[in-house]
Amino acid sequence: MSDISPLVKRSLVDQALDQLRLRITQGVWTVGQRLPTEPELSAELGISRNTVREAMRVLAFSGLIEIRQGDGSYLRAVIDPLDTMKALSQCTHEQARETRHILEVEAIGLAALRRTDEDLVALREALGVSGSHYHGDLDSYIACDLVFHRRLVDAAHNPTLSELYRYFSSIVGAQLRQSLNIFPRRQEVFDLHIELLDAVEQRDPERAKALSRQLINEP
Repeated sequence: MSDISPLVKRSLVDQALDQLRLRITQGVWTVGQRLPTEPELSAELGISRNTVREAMRVLAFSGLIEIRQGDGSYLRAVIDPLDTMKALSQCTHEQARETRHILEVEAIGLAALRRTDEDLVALREALGVSGSHYHGDLDSYIACDLVFHRRLVDAAHNPTLSELYRYFSSIVGAQLRQSLNIFPRRQEVFDLHIELLDAVEQRDPERAKALSRQLINEP
């Protein structure tokens, strides 16, 4: 019996993706730059326009490019967000907690200084919805809680922090789910969210950061 493994035939779309990702990592295009058109890429790669279109859809789904209807495709990132998510998913509970202290606490301190009245309206709405689910279905509560925390970070008005936190929020959700599957939900923990919002509303960054640390350290 032969020990030779059968060859795996890769699709043209996969091969096109390899070529496009290679150009991105090599810096052929810069973030924000308009990419060549489908006919141009088709001619350059020696493949059909349909294959190019499918490859571009995959890149758009992963967050590397943005397809603007009637305008073209633009490079959005040079690191594949899906690869980032895979790396994040392997972090330990303690590593996730440490990262939250570095990222979330400081962002909330900035939010207390920079929040607008519109931010407060959005935060109150998110907290109200979260509170209505606190003693109900766990997955529904976690989804609502993440909206509140993302809006807190957004209130810092730093797009880079917001983007980083969006990547990381899935890990926050997993950490929260793990904790709440072990420890019962306590009203005093949810009340910390109310105090946190009050600190942001009162423009008290040190109190907001202290409450954020307390929430993160809760089991």
